[in-house]
Amino acid sequence: METYDDVGGSGMLAAMGTTILVIYLGILLVLLASLWKIFTKAGKPGWAVIIPIYSTIVFLEIVGKPWWWLFLFCIPIINIYFFIVAVHRLSLSFGQGAGTTVLLLLIGIIGYPMLAFGSATYIGPPKD
Repeated sequence: METYDDVGGSGMLAAMGTTILVIYLGILLVLLASLWKIFTKAGKPGWAVIIPIYSTIVFLEIVGKPWWWLFLFCIPIINIYFFIVAVHRLSLSFGQGAGTTVLLLLIGIIGYPMLAFGSATYIGPPKD
């Protein structure tokens, strides 16, 4: 009985998995650096980005919403609406409009670095 080892196939899968992991970590680092800079521009501590619940509370302070909105982000379906509202308020807080909101929502890997490292300055949360 002959046996065949498919070393080439498993090696290719490992290479693909490693490539996907490196790309994922790169995107994660870009978004982390962008949010760190956005928090800093808004006068908040940048390190707050890396602390899970606290980062959401600080984000809500930046966009001018109360901390208890954190609970609204935990309700399925309803959280989508409140997240969109919060991201739109982030755009308005930096003097941007609905176009930036759409960019942040659909292509965040481009939108967040543009907001963070571009010329946008924090002007404060919009008035309700």
